Amino acid sequence: MSGGPDSLALLLLAAAALPGRVRAASVDHGLRSESAGEAAMVARICTALDVPHETLTVAVPVGNLQRGARTARYGALAEWCDRGGLGALATGHQLDDQAETLLMRLDRGSGLAGLAGIRPRGTVPGGALPLLRPLLGWRRAELAAVVAGAGIEPACDPSNQDDRFDRARLRKALAATPWLDPVMLAQSAAHLGEAEAYIEAAIASAWGQCVSHDGGSVRFLPGDSDFEAGEIARRIVVSLGGDASRADAAALVERLRRGENASLGGVLARAAGGAWLFGPEPPRRS
Repeated sequence: MSGGPDSLALLLLAAAALPGRVRAASVDHGLRSESAGEAAMVARICTALDVPHETLTVAVPVGNLQRGARTARYGALAEWCDRGGLGALATGHQLDDQAETLLMRLDRGSGLAGLAGIRPRGTVPGGALPLLRPLLGWRRAELAAVVAGAGIEPACDPSNQDDRFDRARLRKALAATPWLDPVMLAQSAAHLGEAEAYIEAAIASAWGQCVSHDGGSVRFLPGDSDFEAGEIARRIVVSLGGDASRADAAALVERLRRGENASLGGVLARAAGGAWLFGPEPPRRS
């Protein structure tokens, strides 16, 4: 709970819907002098709601500030959930966040998985703890109204208006572009999420039919689809300890289609008749 309107609305709604079954935590990244006071404010609200609360202090590594803060935050929250025997973690991401995320990822040339945006349900990064986002159907203004209706003045994080951050700049641009409807953008992200889930299931089915293991090697019988072949090839490389982007996997498929050997991420792939064989790349001779 950051003390902002989204997280406070989540707290109020969860406490009303699940009385006695909710716990809350605030993560103090130590990046702003106001953060300790904001966590204390959330603690007082939790006391009034009879919701147990804990403040978690984390250190953010030097580098990409927002990425580092996110990693530290989720790590601390996952440990807190494990320590308290909690079954899931819920966050206050909402519909406007979803619209902003879709536009940011479009601007970065993301593929389908990225354009699917923020999922209603997932797992905490780096672990298996369920991660729930129950407010994705709510607008930012609606959540602010819930908090105001409870007579609570939320905290204001200045980074949300700081033009050094991509999301802050995009949020301002979206607000100044009335013909871009956040509701429709979020709906598009949801449709893309459905498509991505369907493709994932199709790839998993193809893997079961076309991939077999022989000792330390993997045998793949590719079909006609280069997209399917690239997705499976990329996953084979990862399963053998390598690393591959989709662009790298597409180039590998192109070479294998021509009957040429190809190496990627420490994995050697070679065409053998109608099959492709993958195995660890042999060490180079000095």
